[in-house]
Amino acid sequence: MIKEERDQKSFRKLSRREALSTAGKVAAGVVVAGVVAGAAGYYAGSATAVPETKTVTVGAGTVTVPTTVTQTKTVEVVKGLKVVMGMVLGGYVEGSTWDGRQVKAAERLKQLYPWFDYVYDEGVVLKGKDPISSAKDLITVSGANIIFGSWEPAAIPSFHRVAPEYPDVYFLGIVGSDISSQRNFLRVFVRQYQAMYLEGLIAGAITQTNKIGIAVGPACVQNWRRMAAFYLGIKEANPRATLYIKYVGEWYDPPKEREVSQALVDLGVDVLTHYTDSVEPLKVAEERKIWFVGKDSDIVGLYGWGSTDTVAISFDTRWEVLFYHILKEYLAGTKHPDRLIFLGMNHHISLPSDNPWVPGQTILPAVDLQNDKKIGLDAISPKAKRLISEDILKLIDRRRTQMLIGAYDPFSENELVSSGEGVPIPELGLEVPPKGTVVKPAGVMPTDDWLLGKLNFQLDGIVLVK
Repeated sequence: MIKEERDQKSFRKLSRREALSTAGKVAAGVVVAGVVAGAAGYYAGSATAVPETKTVTVGAGTVTVPTTVTQTKTVEVVKGLKVVMGMVLGGYVEGSTWDGRQVKAAERLKQLYPWFDYVYDEGVVLKGKDPISSAKDLITVSGANIIFGSWEPAAIPSFHRVAPEYPDVYFLGIVGSDISSQRNFLRVFVRQYQAMYLEGLIAGAITQTNKIGIAVGPACVQNWRRMAAFYLGIKEANPRATLYIKYVGEWYDPPKEREVSQALVDLGVDVLTHYTDSVEPLKVAEERKIWFVGKDSDIVGLYGWGSTDTVAISFDTRWEVLFYHILKEYLAGTKHPDRLIFLGMNHHISLPSDNPWVPGQTILPAVDLQNDKKIGLDAISPKAKRLISEDILKLIDRRRTQMLIGAYDPFSENELVSSGEGVPIPELGLEVPPKGTVVKPAGVMPTDDWLLGKLNFQLDGIVLVK
């Protein structure tokens, strides 16, 4: 049986205005207060938000969304404090859109803020190294006062054991499926699924065979959430399209990733993406001359992997926005920060207009479409864009704009129906919902803990290739 908790605690009915707000609680037009170095020390922005509403233009129409008038004050913290983030990386930096992009994020923050630095230990999970030893070395040898685990196995259960030994250190752990935390052990993620929904709109529009494929790493909530959003976008743009998935079983297994990708293409898939960490799926797409959809980072613009002849679209996860959100809390001396942090497209940091990363842009959202250093509709490959109708292009632009201001979320607007495939989570008393079960109705926003830790099923209509 499915626990009643799914309906009673994990979802709630929203008013139309609330439903337009990401997670029903994050106001549009969020102002991220800067952290600046001053003569008297370092300061962290602290804001008091006064709720209001405003009407904004979205595409051809208007919508009323929650907003805030933000009154900012500064809180002086320890003079001369240097924040060093120690990164316990599960995988390797080179050739990875995951760990590599997180290091790029830390490097950007170092360039923006003179009080910030970072160090890392890579391959910790893949090499079988003890994450506790890695974390302790980063603290005692390198002076790290924030420790970040890039893979869930790099943080769970190790950070639970080591965090009490260092009460003044923030420990951060990526959420795969487990959302357990402590006072100074925070669980973190970015709402990548919002950009993946946009990618789904694009994938559904450019497929010629109506067959789209994903090479999926492990079976976990993180990947069901991703494929669910991607699938919702596909079906909205092209109801005739079918999404095929096949599991690799690991985040990083290049030979298996290649094998799975080839099997999907052999089924007639002409648009391929992956929830793994090597470049093998991209290579398969290039070899088989089909479209590829990138994830986690701008693989063309940031890394030079492939070209827009193959890469139809990518999204970039700006981990620097997430890290900065936490840095502000640390600088302000917060002893009891939020323990579950899940930032979406309507969270950002400010950039100088002459920044080298997105030239001319002064706002960097936590996640966005980005391909070949272009953003939004401009990020779509010129060749792929010619395949997309004007109506779908307008829809993509409208949905992106809505999510940037916190006025739309695909998981609020759409119902989620189980295919009967998934994995039970016994510790939470969750079975896999039977096929056809409407687990979440339309117009209801799931809670963050449900999206991060309880979405344990594949959506009905997605085809699992075994």
